[in-house]
Amino acid sequence: MKFRRLGKTGYRVSEIGFGAWALGNAHWGKQSETDSLKALHRAVDSGVNFIDTAAGYGQSEQVIARFRKERKDPMIVVTKTPPGGGHWPPSPYDSVETCYSAEYLRRNVEERLRNLNVECLDLLQLHTWTRAWNRDPQPFLTLRKLKDEGKIKHIGISTPEHDQNCVVDLIRNGFVDTVQVIYNIFEQEAVAEIFPAAKEHDVGVIVRVALDEGALTGRFTNDTKFEESDFRREYFRGDRLPRTVARVEKIRRELDGSGYTLPQAALKFALQPDAVGTVIAGIRNVSQADANLAVSDLPALPQALWAKLREHYWHRGNWHAGNW
Repeated sequence: MKFRRLGKTGYRVSEIGFGAWALGNAHWGKQSETDSLKALHRAVDSGVNFIDTAAGYGQSEQVIARFRKERKDPMIVVTKTPPGGGHWPPSPYDSVETCYSAEYLRRNVEERLRNLNVECLDLLQLHTWTRAWNRDPQPFLTLRKLKDEGKIKHIGISTPEHDQNCVVDLIRNGFVDTVQVIYNIFEQEAVAEIFPAAKEHDVGVIVRVALDEGALTGRFTNDTKFEESDFRREYFRGDRLPRTVARVEKIRRELDGSGYTLPQAALKFALQPDAVGTVIAGIRNVSQADANLAVSDLPALPQALWAKLREHYWHRGNWHAGNW
């Protein structure tokens, strides 16, 4: 496992981090705690020291807390606080006080500490945002106070998928230590402003959705069915799945003879920009841990192949109107 510096946090983090959304037995179909714990053990055995979770990931925080009782290995566990009211993602008409009041943030941070069974959070990220609040980002002033009080070591933000660039002003104005962004072969907008701003201001970049919710593993077909409790049943509804499968097949053909499997190339693609600190891959069992974590030891994508994969940028927006 290779390691990188995560911006001004100073953390040396594993290139491949552990995305723990599925561990909470919510939104990704049924998940056994036995599989979750085995996956966590295998990941740490393989060199992972960065685990990403959130308040909204079911019982994920509690599973990680139980795991940490079994391991004394140093690790960085980061979590997220969702808005306490309003819409998701936030509407420009939502009040920041409604979504992230000081009272709510303090109460929610205490809950995160209890669930993870720690006295101080390694990194707390606000789980979404709107640029409507950039002129007066009061929540970050509250988080700074919590940092001064020893409740939080570092402050970050996870971008809303519909407007990731809303965090650029926060980066430039020094409000965040890290940003978590969607970046993959299909979604490449972060290279325009977020990555350059993060490098300039020494803000750590955490990449999520590198495998496009599983599509870039190449396992999906037009007939793939998702469980009722799997959010991808909605995400890939209508004609979204066949459109995605067709584009994935074009990428697969691009990789013929390259020596990389599709998921390997997808993870390496996400690691290619030097602004990136870590790529959190969703892991729910030992086999996924083995496959994803081994990618760190593979050579970087040749520049010619990386350039070819960049041509598969897909400006989906909201999957384009008419698919609802």
